[in-house]
Amino acid sequence: MRPVETVSRTIDSYRPVVGDAAVDTLLEAARPLRGLRVMHVNATPDGGGVAEILQAAVPLLCDLGLDSSWTVLSAEPEFYDVTKRMHNLLQGADGQLSDLDRRRWADWQELNATILPADVDLVVVHDPQPLGLASAAGGGAARWIWRLHIDTSHPDRDAWRFLRPYLEPYSALVFTLDQFAPPDVPDDRVRVIAPAIDPLDPKNRSLPIGTALSKLAGLGLDARRPLIAQVARLDPWKDPIGVIDAYRLVRGRHEGLQLALLGATEADDDPEAVEVARAVRAHAGKDPDIHVLTDPALIGDLEVGAVQLLAQVVFQKSLREGFGLTVSEAMWKSTPVVAGRVGGIPLQLQDGQGGFLVDSVEEAAERCDWLLSEPARARAIGAAGRAVIQERFLITRLLADELTLYREVLASREQQALRPRPDRLAAAG
Repeated sequence: MRPVETVSRTIDSYRPVVGDAAVDTLLEAARPLRGLRVMHVNATPDGGGVAEILQAAVPLLCDLGLDSSWTVLSAEPEFYDVTKRMHNLLQGADGQLSDLDRRRWADWQELNATILPADVDLVVVHDPQPLGLASAAGGGAARWIWRLHIDTSHPDRDAWRFLRPYLEPYSALVFTLDQFAPPDVPDDRVRVIAPAIDPLDPKNRSLPIGTALSKLAGLGLDARRPLIAQVARLDPWKDPIGVIDAYRLVRGRHEGLQLALLGATEADDDPEAVEVARAVRAHAGKDPDIHVLTDPALIGDLEVGAVQLLAQVVFQKSLREGFGLTVSEAMWKSTPVVAGRVGGIPLQLQDGQGGFLVDSVEEAAERCDWLLSEPARARAIGAAGRAVIQERFLITRLLADELTLYREVLASREQQALRPRPDRLAAAG
């Protein structure tokens, strides 16, 4: 286990963005939880949405008076090969976990559990990689919460059958959507909480146009020409190949059209990324207007923010998606999004409010073409999308839901399991 250092943040700094009432409500909700020792555990300190959320949530919980910390697993690369297969299987991919895979995963749970800090009240475990920690640690005095960020509505049966017993020590099981919970999950433990973005993260702050133009040029992109983009891990589930195909259907109608695919290959738990990047570049061929950008040294927060701000259309053409923070990021910048009608994306985006949902390459191309051809209407759609994010998908709403969850779990401390509840924690307002 390795502790992750975070940069301190103050909840009062969010007042100009979310308003005094939202911040005051958070301060009041946190009052009875002051001093509570909460540890978040995930697989990697950078790369991916979970790390981005924790980079904001952990220090803000501290500022609210909780003793909040963040720890990542210690493991060898072979462990992440296993967990990537596990991730894909849980989202419905073909394949299987071998006996060696299962032993390797379980062994690393045991090893990390031996160095798990004992002086915590709540442990929030994120995704399948550290799921077995609660069992390996024997529960202990802490209460345990499992937060799953992916779509497990149709998991591979054998993979889920292997993982299902490891849910037993958890007091609450948190999903992005109710339908992501497999049918054999105890209903009384299920909670539904949608992710959110941090509006004060450097890539989500208001960026001066001169800075944005400079960052775009640094990536080899020409701000004088139309630009479409996708910001996402180079993962088959994000369908970067399909984005290239949609671009090819549109480019003949928009002179000088450029496509940027930003997918930094930096996350420890994503060993597939380099191989997928190679396949994406091969599919792009020698087209000089397709820019496949993977170097994390070149794709910083400001570069991502500049692309999301200045692109005429941002894609999130996912085939499976737990939520897709980059959808909310682009919408926050009033940029219209063309996204797959899957998982948690429709929770954020409705046709005409932030962009369009699509089911095929052809439909993605059609919607992209329309947005490029109708700039005034595209701007109105983008503005409507920003309003949705303002209301439902900023970090302060997520923190409010988290504090409610902590209070519920602590209230069940003397019980073996949570009492059944007919209502579930609302996903977003």
